[in-house]
Amino acid sequence: MKKEITLFLLLLSFISFAQKGPKIEFKAKDNTIDYGKVYKDQDNGVRVFEFTNTGDAPLIVTNVQSTCGCTVPSKPKEPIMPGKSDKIEVKYNMATGPIRKSITVETNAVNVEGGKVHLKIKGEVLERVENNVLEKKKVGPMQ
Repeated sequence: MKKEITLFLLLLSFISFAQKGPKIEFKAKDNTIDYGKVYKDQDNGVRVFEFTNTGDAPLIVTNVQSTCGCTVPSKPKEPIMPGKSDKIEVKYNMATGPIRKSITVETNAVNVEGGKVHLKIKGEVLERVENNVLEKKKVGPMQ
């Protein structure tokens, strides 16, 4: 019985130890922002991931990387104090076609494995096709 109590107290101390420190919580559902269907000429490609430090120590964002050069993220320069919020801005280059990109955020947060959080953007960029009513249309292969 004494060993069980000791083991329980040891386990409890590990659990309470793991709860201390900075914690990052993003507002976006599933850490994903959906651009939806957007037109290249009407959207600047910038989206914002908002997050809060829900822990009890300063949160430091050490690095933010995207899977390719077409997506450029920015990170906060200063530590985020407990209870405070900040943002990671992501700019997609609005290349026509589907958007499926990942951004890795590296932090000192204790509530995510290795301090890393994976963010995603998705959607589709469309290009507006304008029909010129004055332009002569081709009718067949002989024309």
